[in-house]
Amino acid sequence: QVHLVQSGGGLVQPGNSLTLSCVVTGRTVTNYHMGWIRQAPGEERKFVAAIRKNGAEYAADSVKGRFTVSRDNAKNTVYLHMNKLKPEDTAVYYCAADWAMVLRTTPGSYEYWGQGTQVTVTS
Repeated sequence: QVHLVQSGGGLVQPGNSLTLSCVVTGRTVTNYHMGWIRQAPGEERKFVAAIRKNGAEYAADSVKGRFTVSRDNAKNTVYLHMNKLKPEDTAVYYCAADWAMVLRTTPGSYEYWGQGTQVTVTS
């Protein structure tokens, strides 16, 4: 059984940084493409960024250059490093795992999900 447990999040001012963590239990994290998906109030879930099984990163245009994803294989953990945060980044952020051969950016493609964590960017 695969479980994803998230930590991090909170309230932050625009321009500041925040890092979210996602610990994978039950399987090795490198078996999955690990994605970060967010959902703002009243909106659908949207893909943010991911780290592929091979360690290569991919980010949506809306966060490219500001958000990065890293992975600590020894800790079976992935991180979303968020820099230069904007109010429009406010959302519930989820980490998710996808077993597929190639990285997918459709949120519904991900098989396993973390519990979600709130990120609020406001002055």
